[in-house]
Amino acid sequence: MLLPAVAVLAGLVLLVWSAERFVDGAAATSARLGLSPLLIGMLVIGFGTSAPELVVSALAAGQGNPGLALGNAYGSNIANIGLILGLVALISPLAVHSGVVRRELPVLGGVTLLSALLLWGGVISRLEAILLLVLLAAFIGVSIYLGLRDGSDPLSGDTEESLAVHPMSLKTGLAWTGIGLVLLVVSSRILVWGAVAIAEGFGVSDLVIGLTVVAVGTSLPELASSISALRRREHDLVLGNVVGSNLFNTLGVVGLAGVIAPIEAGREVLLRDWSLMMAMTVIMAVFAMGWRGREGRINRAEGAALLAMFLGYTAYMVSMVIRGGMAG
Repeated sequence: MLLPAVAVLAGLVLLVWSAERFVDGAAATSARLGLSPLLIGMLVIGFGTSAPELVVSALAAGQGNPGLALGNAYGSNIANIGLILGLVALISPLAVHSGVVRRELPVLGGVTLLSALLLWGGVISRLEAILLLVLLAAFIGVSIYLGLRDGSDPLSGDTEESLAVHPMSLKTGLAWTGIGLVLLVVSSRILVWGAVAIAEGFGVSDLVIGLTVVAVGTSLPELASSISALRRREHDLVLGNVVGSNLFNTLGVVGLAGVIAPIEAGREVLLRDWSLMMAMTVIMAVFAMGWRGREGRINRAEGAALLAMFLGYTAYMVSMVIRGGMAG
């Protein structure tokens, strides 16, 4: 069990480092190629921070562990809202000004509801996975159209400030994008091997390991980028990262994994994991979009509530792992 644990730890460290290099390189390359700051913030940074989930889930599905892929995607969504958004708001209340983020929140709620319908039958088939990828492509297309039409959203200014922190030439940006992508694949292979070995050793499903250790680990790039954005008071970029990442996880990560191999999902996924993910998504949207005439913001008390939900869920899942190990 020691070697798999070391593999998971080493894989996570390399995964976080390579993901940061990949996102910085991709964002700088996009800027050099003339992509607007708004689209970079919406697509490159928001989706790019989900690259670890995408690579890990694709490799897991390809190696016959689709449960790990599904757990990674949904667990990351829970971690993004509860751990990242909750912790960041606890450190400093977040004011929400971006119309783009407000527009994406209902879309996230809609695709999360759709995922429940797919889970209802107990399996996400290849055809249903293709549907998720088609929806992702449509969302990206609409986002590009709206982003080109109006680049004055506050998210655009936050992205410009973020790009200024890591200035790169086109050549350097391309180099870091390539290096980051290669190391993402390498670190993901190490991580998946270790995670599957730990799941087998403790006698629990790879879904549970995906929902806990792997999900939190692959969410670390979002945490790092969010804390960095918070230091520069780029509140809209923080929420944009979380919303964009969750959209990509729900559509792209699950979709790609399901195309590679159909994903079986027991009823507990719908009742336990999806239900919490949906509840946290709705709560995040209510806080961020404002209610009872209040301006959209996430204060410390609301951040603490989201963080408490995540910690309670994680404690329950860890207890399942421990019980599995004791039973074994």
